[in-house]
Amino acid sequence: MSAGVLPWLASVLLLAGALIGLVGAIGVLRLPDSYTRMHAASKAGALGAVLVLAGVAAASEGAVSLEALFAIAVLLATTPLAAHAVSRAAYRAGILPRTGPLGDAMAQDSDQKDSSSRR
Repeated sequence: MSAGVLPWLASVLLLAGALIGLVGAIGVLRLPDSYTRMHAASKAGALGAVLVLAGVAAASEGAVSLEALFAIAVLLATTPLAAHAVSRAAYRAGILPRTGPLGDAMAQDSDQKDSSSRR
């Protein structure tokens, strides 16, 4: 029974990963500034890749499952860190986000650090 379920599970995981990757790509094209684009690329891209790798692990039936699981762990550990580092570098380079009614918390943080370092 499980031999018939595993290919279906792999197919569903691969299709779901591809669809989420497509949504992330559409988000990169449609969102207004670099920070929201980066959010769409990192979150949807990572989730889509995790689902695709899980589908590969399910389809391989043990042949490459360990490698796929290791790739999932590496991807989940590095994607948020990379997105944070790139967005912080963009902010320091002068690319400012579109702010709403709550304002820009990083600007307030850097203003406080500047004033405390001048003392």
